[in-house]
Amino acid sequence: MYAIVEIAGQQFKVEKGQKLFVQRLHDQNNAEEDAKIDSEIEFNKVLLVDKDGSVTVGTPVVSGAKVTAKVLSHVKGDKVLVFHKKRRKGLRKLNGHRQYFTQIEINDVVA
Repeated sequence: MYAIVEIAGQQFKVEKGQKLFVQRLHDQNNAEEDAKIDSEIEFNKVLLVDKDGSVTVGTPVVSGAKVTAKVLSHVKGDKVLVFHKKRRKGLRKLNGHRQYFTQIEINDVVA
Protein backbone atom coordinates (compact mmCIF):
# COMPACT_ATOMS: atom_id res chain seq x y z
CA MET A 1 0.00 0.00 0.00
CA TYR A 2 1.33 3.40 -0.92
CA ALA A 3 0.06 6.95 -1.15
CA ILE A 4 1.03 10.17 -2.86
CA VAL A 5 0.91 12.96 -0.30
CA GLU A 6 1.73 16.66 -0.39
CA ILE A 7 4.24 17.64 2.30
CA ALA A 8 5.48 21.24 2.56
CA GLY A 9 4.45 22.05 -1.01
CA GLN A 10 6.07 18.97 -2.59
CA GLN A 11 4.55 15.62 -3.56
CA PHE A 12 6.03 12.37 -2.25
CA LYS A 13 5.23 8.70 -2.83
CA VAL A 14 5.23 7.17 0.66
CA GLU A 15 4.85 3.71 2.17
CA LYS A 16 4.73 2.51 5.77
CA GLY A 17 8.20 2.36 7.34
CA GLN A 18 9.83 4.59 4.73
CA LYS A 19 12.29 7.30 5.79
CA LEU A 20 12.60 10.46 3.75
CA PHE A 21 13.92 14.01 3.85
CA VAL A 22 11.43 16.85 3.38
CA GLN A 23 11.68 20.62 3.62
CA ARG A 24 12.10 21.84 7.22
CA LEU A 25 8.81 21.22 9.06
CA HIS A 26 7.61 23.66 11.68
CA ASP A 27 5.56 23.18 14.81
CA GLN A 28 1.84 23.22 14.03
CA ASN A 29 1.09 25.50 17.00
CA ASN A 30 4.04 27.89 16.56
CA ALA A 31 5.20 28.52 13.00
CA GLU A 32 8.53 29.97 14.12
CA GLU A 33 9.73 26.84 15.95
CA ASP A 34 10.84 23.61 14.31
CA ALA A 35 8.78 20.48 14.81
CA LYS A 36 9.87 18.64 17.94
CA ILE A 37 11.95 15.49 17.50
CA ASP A 38 10.01 12.24 18.18
CA SER A 39 6.70 14.04 17.73
CA GLU A 40 3.89 12.71 15.54
CA ILE A 41 2.80 14.72 12.50
CA GLU A 42 -0.31 14.12 10.43
CA PHE A 43 -0.63 14.96 6.73
CA ASN A 44 -4.16 15.28 5.34
CA LYS A 45 -3.39 16.26 1.73
CA VAL A 46 -3.41 12.74 0.30
CA LEU A 47 -3.74 12.93 -3.48
CA LEU A 48 -3.75 9.21 -4.37
CA VAL A 49 -3.98 5.90 -2.51
CA ASP A 50 -3.11 2.47 -3.91
CA LYS A 51 -4.44 -0.35 -1.75
CA ASP A 52 -3.42 -3.74 -3.20
CA GLY A 53 -4.06 -2.70 -6.80
CA SER A 54 -7.23 -0.65 -6.24
CA VAL A 55 -6.29 2.97 -6.90
CA THR A 56 -8.27 5.87 -5.42
CA VAL A 57 -7.56 9.27 -6.95
CA GLY A 58 -8.67 12.37 -5.07
CA THR A 59 -10.42 15.39 -6.51
CA PRO A 60 -8.14 17.12 -5.41
CA VAL A 61 -7.64 15.09 -2.18
CA VAL A 62 -8.91 11.70 -1.03
CA SER A 63 -11.52 12.26 1.69
CA GLY A 64 -10.81 10.51 4.97
CA ALA A 65 -7.26 9.56 4.03
CA LYS A 66 -4.27 10.64 6.09
CA VAL A 67 -0.61 9.83 6.59
CA THR A 68 1.05 9.91 10.01
CA ALA A 69 4.78 10.34 10.43
CA LYS A 70 7.38 10.67 13.18
CA VAL A 71 10.03 13.41 13.16
CA LEU A 72 13.48 11.82 13.42
CA SER A 73 15.90 14.76 13.07
CA HIS A 74 16.61 18.17 11.55
CA VAL A 75 19.62 18.33 9.23
CA LYS A 76 21.29 20.60 6.71
CA GLY A 77 21.83 19.45 3.13
CA ASP A 78 25.02 19.52 1.13
CA LYS A 79 26.49 22.88 0.20
CA VAL A 80 25.52 24.17 -3.22
CA LEU A 81 27.98 26.63 -4.76
CA VAL A 82 26.70 29.27 -7.18
CA PHE A 83 29.46 30.86 -9.27
CA HIS A 84 28.91 33.83 -11.59
CA LYS A 85 31.56 35.02 -14.03
CA LYS A 86 31.65 37.47 -16.89
CA ARG A 87 34.53 36.88 -19.20
CA ARG A 88 37.06 39.62 -19.89
CA LYS A 89 35.47 41.88 -17.24
CA GLY A 90 37.14 40.54 -14.10
CA LEU A 91 33.73 39.93 -12.51
CA ARG A 92 33.60 36.80 -10.37
CA LYS A 93 31.07 36.13 -7.62
CA LEU A 94 30.83 32.98 -5.47
CA ASN A 95 27.83 32.27 -3.28
CA GLY A 96 27.06 29.20 -1.15
CA HIS A 97 23.80 27.79 0.21
CA ARG A 98 22.78 24.90 2.47
CA GLN A 99 19.14 23.82 2.55
CA TYR A 100 17.41 22.83 5.80
CA PHE A 101 15.69 19.42 5.85
CA THR A 102 13.65 17.33 8.29
CA GLN A 103 14.01 13.56 8.30
CA ILE A 104 10.71 11.77 8.91
CA GLU A 105 9.59 8.15 9.10
CA ILE A 106 6.15 7.17 7.81
CA ASN A 107 4.22 5.33 10.53
CA ASP A 108 0.88 4.67 8.90
CA VAL A 109 -1.16 5.28 5.75
CA VAL A 110 -4.89 5.39 6.51
CA ALA A 111 -7.28 5.27 3.56
